[in-house]
This record gives sequence, C-alpha cells and structure tokens, in this order.
Amino acid sequence: MKRFLYSSIALVVMLFAVINQAKACTNYLVTKGASVDGSTMVTYAADSHVLYGELYHWPAGTWPEGTMMDIYEWDTGKFLGQIAQAQETYNVVGNMNEFQVAIGETTYGGLKVLGKQDGAIMDYGSLIYVALQRSKTAREAIQVMTSLVAEYGYYSSGESFSIADKEEVWIMELIGKGQGQKGAVWVALRIPDGYVSGHANQARITTFPMKKNAISSDEMDKINDPEVECVYAADVVSFARDAGLYEGKDKDFSFSDTYAPVGFGGARFCEIRVWTMFNQVTDGMDAHWDYVKGDIEHPEAHKEGEPMTAENYASNRMPLWVKPTKKISVHDMMMFMRDHLEGTELDMSKDVGAGPFGVPYRWRPLTWKVDGVAYCNERATATQQTGFSFVSQSRNWLPDAIGGILWWGVDDASGSVYMPMYSSITKIPYNFEVGNGGMMKYSETSGFWIFNQVQNYAYTRYSVIHPEVAELQKQFEMGFIDFIPAVDQGALALYEQDKNKAVAYLTSYSNAVGADVFNTWKDFYQYLFVKYMDGNIKEDKEIPEGYKYVTPDLKQPGYSEAKYKLIIEETGDQFKVKGASH
Repeated sequence: MKRFLYSSIALVVMLFAVINQAKACTNYLVTKGASVDGSTMVTYAADSHVLYGELYHWPAGTWPEGTMMDIYEWDTGKFLGQIAQAQETYNVVGNMNEFQVAIGETTYGGLKVLGKQDGAIMDYGSLIYVALQRSKTAREAIQVMTSLVAEYGYYSSGESFSIADKEEVWIMELIGKGQGQKGAVWVALRIPDGYVSGHANQARITTFPMKKNAISSDEMDKINDPEVECVYAADVVSFARDAGLYEGKDKDFSFSDTYAPVGFGGARFCEIRVWTMFNQVTDGMDAHWDYVKGDIEHPEAHKEGEPMTAENYASNRMPLWVKPTKKISVHDMMMFMRDHLEGTELDMSKDVGAGPFGVPYRWRPLTWKVDGVAYCNERATATQQTGFSFVSQSRNWLPDAIGGILWWGVDDASGSVYMPMYSSITKIPYNFEVGNGGMMKYSETSGFWIFNQVQNYAYTRYSVIHPEVAELQKQFEMGFIDFIPAVDQGALALYEQDKNKAVAYLTSYSNAVGADVFNTWKDFYQYLFVKYMDGNIKEDKEIPEGYKYVTPDLKQPGYSEAKYKLIIEETGDQFKVKGASH
C-alpha cells in the first residue's frame, strides 16, 4: 500500500477540530456502579446550526427475505445506497431502543486523508440508527456497526460512539481507511463498572490491551464473553504502519494520537467539555487544566513526512475514564449538559463579551482575527446550536419495556426540559414528531420552535430572564423524576397482565408529558414577552375596588454599575450631565 503523505498533519487536524464544530456534540458516560440507582446513563447533545430537533421513531417490524433498506446520510439527507434488511427490527425512540440499548456520538474528524471513501454507504448516523434497530445489547451493537462498515464501507470522518445497555457502557472510536480500501479501523473499550467517561469531538482512546481480556475483529464470535473488555479491528495497527502513519511496537500504539492527534482546538474546544464533567465528580482535575486550555506537551516534536512514534504523542492528556467521588443521578447528568465553564477563568458570563447581562454564549464563528492575529471564543457544553439532547437511562431491575427512559429535549440544554420518553413507546408526542416543522419551516405546534423562541428571548437579557427559565425547567424535571416510580409501578401491574397494555400505558404517559411541556412553554413565552419587553420589568397586580384598571408595577433596572463604569472609561465625559449635583 502506498504511504500516505504525512506532511502538515498537525495543521490538518487543527482545521478539522475547528471545522467539525458545526457538528460538535458532547457525550458523558456513566456505568451502573457509578450511578445513584444502578442504572447506566449516556448523554448526547446533537449540536448543529442546521439540525432540526425532532424525536425519531422506527417501529418494530419483520421483513421478508431479500428486503433491501435505503440508507440516507443523516447530516444531509443524501441517498447513499441500499443494504440488506434484517429479518426482524426493534422499536427505536430517538437514540434508544426497546431493549434499553442507547447510542450517542461525537465527530472528531481525524486525519483528512482518511475522511473520504468513494462508494461507501454507511455514514455515522445510519450506523447508529440501524444498529439500534438490530441490537439487544451494547456488544451486539458493536458487532452490527463494525460488520456494516466492513461490508458496505464507511462514508463519514472519524467518530466516537457511546454504546450502553442495562448492564454495560462502551466507548468505540472509528475512522475510515480513506481511498483504496473499504471499511474502517476502530477500537471499543468497556468502561469499568464504577467509573465514568466522556468524549466531545476529540478522539480519546489512546493505548489499549490487545491480549488480556481483548479480542480482534477476527474473533468476533467471542464478543459476548463477559471477560472481554476490549474489541479492536484486527488491522488497527498494521493499517497505520502500512500507511506510513505509525512506527513502533503494538503495545505503544495510541489510536487517538495516531489517527487524530490532539491540537489546540481538540483540547480547548473539545476536551475541555469532558474536563468540566470530570471536574465536578472527582478530585485532581486541576492537573489537567493547562492541557484543556490548549497547552499540549510532547516528549519529541513530530517531523513532517515521517510516521508518528510514541515519543511524538501528547504526554499530558486526561484519563479516558475516572472514578467519581459520589454517585451520579439522572438530574446530575442533565445539569452536566448545562455547563458554561462556570467557576473557571474561562467562564463566558464574566468577560466583556458577555455584555451587560452576563450572556454565557458567543455567536459564531468560533475563531476570529484582529490585525491578523487569531483568537477564539470558548466552546462550552451548553450551546445555542443544539438540535436535541438527551440523557438515556437503562435500568436492569425492570423489564426492558419499562426500564428504558430517554430523557429528551430540544434546543440549548440550558433552556430545555428533559422529558421522560420510555423507549418502548409506539407513538411520538405530536409537538416533537418528525415532520412537524423543519429548520426552514416554522410551525406553531413545534416544540423545537417554541423552545427556541423562549431561549433566544432569554439571550437578550440572560441574567434577568434565564433564572425564570431555569426555575420552571427544574419544576418540570424534578416533578418527572419524583413521579417516575409511580409510572413504573403502574406499568409493571399492567405488564403482569399483558406487555402490550403496559406499552400502551407508557405511550400515553410520554405523549401527555410532551403535550404538557409544549403547552406550558408556549404560555411561558407569552408571559416572558409581556413582562420583559422594551427593557422593562413589569409585574401584574390586582385591580383594587373602585378602579376600572390598574397599571402594573414597573421597574427599569438599566445596567450594572460595572457596565456603567466601563461606558465611562470608554467615553469619558461624553454622556456626563452638565451642572448635575453629586
């Protein structure tokens, strides 16, 4: 095989790290031993400026032999080709199926030379949703995804996947082989029970075991052995050697450092989001602060045109997983998704770009220049361009039809409401179903659009309006969490009689939740608009006896003292009131 040109790889990776922010996503992974109730959990934010937030659904089905399935690229809707349909497929709600298997992803891109494969059919989105239709466990999902890529080729760039079932949580990283070879190279690792992990648009698997408790793709018949904790493509190292990408021993090979070396963007825009979650659940993360700010250390600099060696790898990276000092709840997971780098020196609500109302957001582009010098905005976990996000919860003490909950919401997680959608439901709430509106088609009955209305209004005076959003959000979510045990018990009682009755009950409950949240949020927008329009804050009051009407209480708080001081520092006496007494 011809050796790939390795020059300018650092620049290519840096550009990919920036470009892929258009698809930037965040996943946090929690094993059952690390959770409060023994459930496994995965979060996912589908962050794209052009992704419309809607809740996907594929009903279970059986298919005649010879049936073909059309594959369309998830990002663009482009028809890619056909694959053989499975004889039986399972019910899928969003990114979770009826057997409590959940899959999330983040795009890391990786080496550009590996990012295109003519004739390939399977893109990363199709891998997720086809695997969910065909898998009863996380291990089955890994087998399905990797076999599809081997048979039909890989259409996308580098991806990290979170794959969970009711017992285990896995991280898998995969990248195509580029032109000339069909398929991909990949590694999948089981997160040790009691630990948590995360990924956010930067490949994170470095070295991995290749003998003890590990199998290659040539031994996939052993994947269900509970002792197996690592599965990898048989040629994951040899392909890199043959392509001129790596030189060294197998045991020293790092997947991430070879196929997607971390640069400033990979650390500052991506790894920092993993750090914020780790920093909230374990000690010692201060040691990695310089790294996630973009200060990457290497024992030896890589020379252009030469293969990577272990001495060229980044030496100050974060661990792939950490052991939390406290058990993590489903509400904790929701709050991790709402982080804006609060409590750090990079807190976006504190610098001048936050404006007078402490907005923890910066409008894109992510990087910009002044006098030819490049600068960046921060890329926090909570971001304005989210289409949808979720927290999956798989619970092994309940039947599969009841145990799986996809806590799902649309738009920016900071202003969204995570609604409990049981993964066995057979109908999606009308306000969030596919086809109700679109990215360029406004719909009065669309949850995506009403949440965007509220959140975009909150952006205008964040420090004043957002607290009201957060309070109503909390009321909903804590109410759902408190009520779920009762819903479970009701479903269990029905399940003992007839599984279909239990599923119908859960379908009715989840649909009622969706309708209630939508209707409340629509009224909420009207309330906020009336109260805060024109820079005022108005409070309604009762009409006293003898009055036809009464004007509301009015406040005009203006800006903070700090903001007024900044205005004076910049303008001097321009706005000074002449002759005014002190």
